[in-house]
Amino acid sequence: MTSPLGFLGFWETTGSAKTFTHPLDPVLLEEYVPRAARVLDYGCGYGRLTAELAGRGYGAVRGVDVSAALIARGRREHPELELLRCGGFPLPFEDGAFDAALLFAVLTCVPGDADQSAITGELGRLVQPGGVLYLSDVPLQGDALNQERYARYAERYGTYGVFETPDGGVFRHHPPELLRQRVRAAGFSLLAERRGSVGTLDGRTAERLQLIARKEPARDQKEPSQGG
Repeated sequence: MTSPLGFLGFWETTGSAKTFTHPLDPVLLEEYVPRAARVLDYGCGYGRLTAELAGRGYGAVRGVDVSAALIARGRREHPELELLRCGGFPLPFEDGAFDAALLFAVLTCVPGDADQSAITGELGRLVQPGGVLYLSDVPLQGDALNQERYARYAERYGTYGVFETPDGGVFRHHPPELLRQRVRAAGFSLLAERRGSVGTLDGRTAERLQLIARKEPARDQKEPSQGG
């Protein structure tokens, strides 16, 4: 089993007390994810969006996170939810167990390429063909603060876009095409994109990129024969 988060210590301590701010887009959600869908909220934290989904009438929602502290907080704040702490892969679900998966502000918390690919690849396993992945994350920003810290930490982490915060967090912003590539490599085809602004953990505002992608049939899955 591989850990999908190499900087877990922050999320077991300081990060577990944060108020998360990355919002769902209800219009986008309802257009692509029917209320009867079995939904996995991966990187659910303390269940903020899992609870919102349940409140919107999604009756088959499960939240998973690597942080024991965040899951414990979620169970206190939302005892009615199914929240599961999983420290590695594979997750304890069958292939194609879900009709949809949410990946909200998760890759920004996972600086390593291999760990990011492991996460999206696992979601590719868990979402059934025809199901959807709803990803929302933070692309590279153009403001002076972010540009300066991308440059300052690029050599340390070997990746432009990774940076540290004064409270001990390590985060990553992405070229938009990299997010698209992660999704495609996991077996999804892009259906829609949306851009907008979101609040950040440190009280600032950032641009975000939302992607809706549909899980493609397995490559070795044969088309039904035509005729008799």
